[in-house]
Amino acid sequence: MKSLTLTAGIAALVLPVTAAQSGIITIGEGFARSCYESSEAQVATPAAIEACNRAFTEQALAFHDEVATHVNRGILYYLSGSLDSADRDYDAALALDPREPEAWLNKGMAALKRGDSAAAAPMFEKAIALRTVRPALAYYGRAIVNEDRGNIRDAYADLQRARNLEPRWALPQEELARYVVRD
Repeated sequence: MKSLTLTAGIAALVLPVTAAQSGIITIGEGFARSCYESSEAQVATPAAIEACNRAFTEQALAFHDEVATHVNRGILYYLSGSLDSADRDYDAALALDPREPEAWLNKGMAALKRGDSAAAAPMFEKAIALRTVRPALAYYGRAIVNEDRGNIRDAYADLQRARNLEPRWALPQEELARYVVRD
């Protein structure tokens, strides 16, 4: 029977900035589009956040674009370290559409950033169940939760899944290197 050991824990839940994003594309041009592009490029400047704000006040947003702009502005707040503001936007998106997987995924990442893996766990489950466009990120987040809970096998399996889904993303492979499988 194989056993699995872990050489060291995930370093203080270090989440690379790139792991925080799962933006939603908006249709058309204008401030909402600029907000989306900033979230994807991870440009969390005051001007980028202001473009998101202006999308709400100066554009007639379609339903999807309103939900998306909340998620995208939430990402910008997350990247700038304003986790409470990020959560308010993710919650606003979920109030409009509770089936929006990217809001659940990003809300889970914010919970992890706070060190609250218990709160993050169901958010990652929802994101996966609702078919997030970034499943590797959801499995990576769930791996952190599982490792934090002492579920080493499940953490290992989630990291493998993340690696297989996004083979060019180095972080899951780096984390897998910390595990030792023994016969």
